[in-house]
Amino acid sequence: MDIKILGSGCTKCEKLEAAARTAVTQLGIDAEFDKVTDPAEIASWGVMATPALVIDDDVVLSGRVASVEDVKGLIANR
Repeated sequence: MDIKILGSGCTKCEKLEAAARTAVTQLGIDAEFDKVTDPAEIASWGVMATPALVIDDDVVLSGRVASVEDVKGLIANR
């Protein structure tokens, strides 16, 4: 699984990344994480509000920090 955190590196971005990493660990899934901080690249994903979460090249969340349980649900729906 490929997971990207899109955002400027702000506190909310860090919280979303932490929640995603915890969710992956709890689910026992092998995942690669990338941080995307370049505004042009973030815009290329069609994201207007950060932080955003991309799972396997699909934007599944933007503009808010998800809880660990929310991220687990997003992963389970893949």
